Amino acid sequence: MTVEELIKENKKLMVKLEGCHEQIDFLSQEVSHLKNSKAWKATAPYRVLGDKIKELSALIAKGYFKLIKFFNQNVFAEIVWKNRRGFNISPFAFGLRRKVFDMQRKTFFQRPLKFSVIVTLCKISKKDFQEMIGSLLFQSYENWELCLVDFCSDGGESVSALCDEIALKDKRIKYKRMEGSVDCDSGLSEAAEMATGDFLCLLDCGDLLHPAALYQVMQAICQKDADFVYTDEVSFEGSKLHKIISTNFKPDYAPDYFNSMNYIQRFAVFNKKLFEAAGGFHKEFGEAQDYDLFLRLFERTDKIVHVPEPLYYCRLNTADDMAYSMAKNGRALKEKKLLQDHFDRMKIDATVVNGRIPNTYKIDYKIKGSPLVSILIPSYEHWQTLKKCVESIKKKSTYQNYEIIVIENNSKDSATFEYYDSLKNDKKIKILTWQGKFNYSAINNFGAKYAKGDYFLLLNNDVEVISPSWIEEMLMFAQRKNVGAVGAMLYYPSDKIQHSGVVIGIYGAADHVHKFFPRNSAGYSNRLSVAQNLSCVTAACCMIPRKVYQEMDGLDEIFEVAFNDVDLCARIRKAGYLVVWTPFAELYHYESESRGIDDTPEKVTRAAYEIRCFQRRWKKELLEGDPYYNKNLTLLKKDFSVDGDFFPAFKNK
Repeated sequence: MTVEELIKENKKLMVKLEGCHEQIDFLSQEVSHLKNSKAWKATAPYRVLGDKIKELSALIAKGYFKLIKFFNQNVFAEIVWKNRRGFNISPFAFGLRRKVFDMQRKTFFQRPLKFSVIVTLCKISKKDFQEMIGSLLFQSYENWELCLVDFCSDGGESVSALCDEIALKDKRIKYKRMEGSVDCDSGLSEAAEMATGDFLCLLDCGDLLHPAALYQVMQAICQKDADFVYTDEVSFEGSKLHKIISTNFKPDYAPDYFNSMNYIQRFAVFNKKLFEAAGGFHKEFGEAQDYDLFLRLFERTDKIVHVPEPLYYCRLNTADDMAYSMAKNGRALKEKKLLQDHFDRMKIDATVVNGRIPNTYKIDYKIKGSPLVSILIPSYEHWQTLKKCVESIKKKSTYQNYEIIVIENNSKDSATFEYYDSLKNDKKIKILTWQGKFNYSAINNFGAKYAKGDYFLLLNNDVEVISPSWIEEMLMFAQRKNVGAVGAMLYYPSDKIQHSGVVIGIYGAADHVHKFFPRNSAGYSNRLSVAQNLSCVTAACCMIPRKVYQEMDGLDEIFEVAFNDVDLCARIRKAGYLVVWTPFAELYHYESESRGIDDTPEKVTRAAYEIRCFQRRWKKELLEGDPYYNKNLTLLKKDFSVDGDFFPAFKNK
């Protein structure tokens, strides 16, 4: 459709909307007359009685179905598991339907893989131990073994006796008790030596697996030829499985996020041959040895698959939480060392320093040489705003090898041109004039033709630099061969977050996430505090290597105002590059000061057209979902809140 046709269609819809409002007003008056009538008031007792009967009927039906459900679940469990009493975790406690459970049980896989689940028993009660074992006994995929190493389980002889008993009854369960004062962290190596499976699985003592966990991991391995599979996880309180305290709905594999913190944690499943090639567990890293192992595995494979389902249930106990808090400092030292070892092995010149949050890290990549950075700033009127931007770059930036290219577009105020004249003696600043109508993409593409730098830094004129090292913080990532775009942290003047990355699919297209969060907030799973990979970043402040910008043919000029940056980042990722966002390059953004917001019919029509263009071009990606978000998180908000439709436990929260 042409723009004229769209305007006509918009006017027709406005007329229809007005008609709907009139009809609503008429019906509201009719309802009001009805409720004030004598007949309505006279029949009120009968309506109340009818409502009570409906409520009573619903309660009876609910009780009946609860009884039937209880009967079916318990009888089914009794038939299937016969004499395995005490392992009181039913597959139905996790919301898995019986038909689905049966279907998974009967599924035939071409690769008859065996899973070795590795567990070290440290400080666990008999009840928690029984529930952990029960979650394995009720797996719909049955080709597994459990490798148990017992060091100091609080259950004492009762847990040890139970381990001996179940090891005799079920050949899939292997048990080894370590005598004497042995470090509990060495248990992973001991358990791995017992394993005979094709893949190893890490399960923390006392935690639970969803009954479909191994089945879904098996599917991922067979369908995607995975060497490493991880899932989402939820944490629950003590023995209250349905009292969920927190969630960790993870992105697909994001190397920069993983280098910043071990977001994968559990449930992790990996190829045993790959594990052996990587050298197994390194005991010297203690409780951080899983992080160390994952890094060494990722050095050898890129077949890393994420299953976006909450298949791992982490049991939180107050005593364990206190112990973990006390161990944080020691863990951080080990994680810093293992990360540094990783970069040294990969021959990457980088230094690991502590992040803003405990057990998170900032990776400082060494900048090679001093390449020229071309800062492209489209500008229209509002010379005071531009001046604030330019002055902040000149006064605060510690990186000095840059040029500023101001691209003037249709300003009329003489004061604006007087300010341009004042900049002409600055050798680092160049003023260009774009004669056409406002088109953000075309203006930047025009400016890029005159840029001399190896890196282009797209920048709005309504931003102000906060971090002196803002250019270095982006350049260190942009210099990497696998990175195509780098974004920054932008704040409103009120110190609320304006931009911390863009998620595809929000509101049906794309939008900023964590918007309006406080400046010092950690964000969901610390995602406001660490550098990470995202699908898109805003062109209000975005660094792109010159060769990548040219390879993409710059911004697509069909997107005059909106979605040009999202489209560019999507094309960059499709070409095989990563997009990185860093919270350590900070600027203020006085959003839309120059051009305003979409508040006229023409602007609304243009915005709707750009949304449709974006949706048509990236239909497949919108359907599949953003790989750096998670399908369990809502697309109707920007705050990483859980989508109750995907995860019913949060339906009413």
